[in-house]
Amino acid sequence: MDGVAGGEQSGRGQVPLDLLDEVRGRLAHSGTSGSPHEVAVALRAAGRPVGDAMVLAVHEALRAESVGAGPLEAVIALPGVTDVLVNGPAEVWFDRGAGLERAEVRFADEAAVRRLAQRLAAGGGRRLDDAAPCVDVRLPDGIRCHAVLAPIARPGTVISLRVPHRLGLTLDDLADRDTLAPGALRLVRRLLAARVAFLISGGTGSGKTTLLGAMLAAAPSSERLVIVEDAAELAPAHPHLVSLEARPANIEGVGEVPLRALVRQALRMRPDRLVVGEVRGGEVVDLLAALNTGHEGGCGTLHANSAADVPARVEALALAAGLDRAAVHSQFASAIGAVLHLVRDGPVRRLAEIGVPVRDVGGLVRVEQAVRFAADGSAQAGPGADLLAERLG
Repeated sequence: MDGVAGGEQSGRGQVPLDLLDEVRGRLAHSGTSGSPHEVAVALRAAGRPVGDAMVLAVHEALRAESVGAGPLEAVIALPGVTDVLVNGPAEVWFDRGAGLERAEVRFADEAAVRRLAQRLAAGGGRRLDDAAPCVDVRLPDGIRCHAVLAPIARPGTVISLRVPHRLGLTLDDLADRDTLAPGALRLVRRLLAARVAFLISGGTGSGKTTLLGAMLAAAPSSERLVIVEDAAELAPAHPHLVSLEARPANIEGVGEVPLRALVRQALRMRPDRLVVGEVRGGEVVDLLAALNTGHEGGCGTLHANSAADVPARVEALALAAGLDRAAVHSQFASAIGAVLHLVRDGPVRRLAEIGVPVRDVGGLVRVEQAVRFAADGSAQAGPGADLLAERLG
């Protein structure tokens, strides 16, 4: 991989790992801050070379460990990177739209990966240790970090970083990237204008959050958007935006603010559009209830394998939250006007279909395909096309 540092011993003057560990230990023992002068003193005490180049290389290597994402900074900075994945000290992978690629970055050992994971968690105000070995947190720069410590994770501590697009993509940008075919772009804009409540479905990494952010950015500037998320990822370029982020319990087991509570709070904030960034729990009950009580244009994302699978997914989440099956389907049919399903074809994430929820004679909801978009951008109308046209006005 061109231009990416090779971990803790590459890209920093080729500092040997044993030398870096020795200097780190001496600085920790002496309680010094690690300035270039103090690094030079530690090198002399270790009987190592103290030329300007070596001092600066060691100082830079130590500094990189204590700020940002450390050795991963060079990977994150690559154009188009959306995900950076660390599988223990020897494996770092990244995705920039063409599938996973192996990076040249390496960590010195498991302890180095653990230190980075704990520092990233602390930077987001979360705890990560043997008593709480998993964390999901948004970092100050907007990157979403998930980490699991070894030995729960193998072959070592695992870090997963979701990197937001630096500029924030618009609907036109998504059309240029073939995420939205010309016909899809027109329908998406009409959905927004008609204030149809919708869900965006798809698998992991299919572009659900990206599409939702672009759609929210295109909402009228006169509308107030209230976004509720478990870990904040959405940052649409909209002039009237309020974001609420859930919070886990602290080390004493208190202070939790669950997503469901925030959805209820959001309803009291006069939202023109209530947005749940990712529906994955009991908050689906509160979202459906809100969309059935006059809150038009609400939306969210949902993991599902196809648009047709969305009712079953919603049912499973709502049943676990205590809503019976008949009530789930009744509220779903009344609340949701459209389902937009994304797929990933190699490097391209694209809107593959738009469906409309309809109830059968037994009262259960199914999603009927209104239009399907092929990989070449062509569109084919489905049995739900007339119903979609009716909802779009």
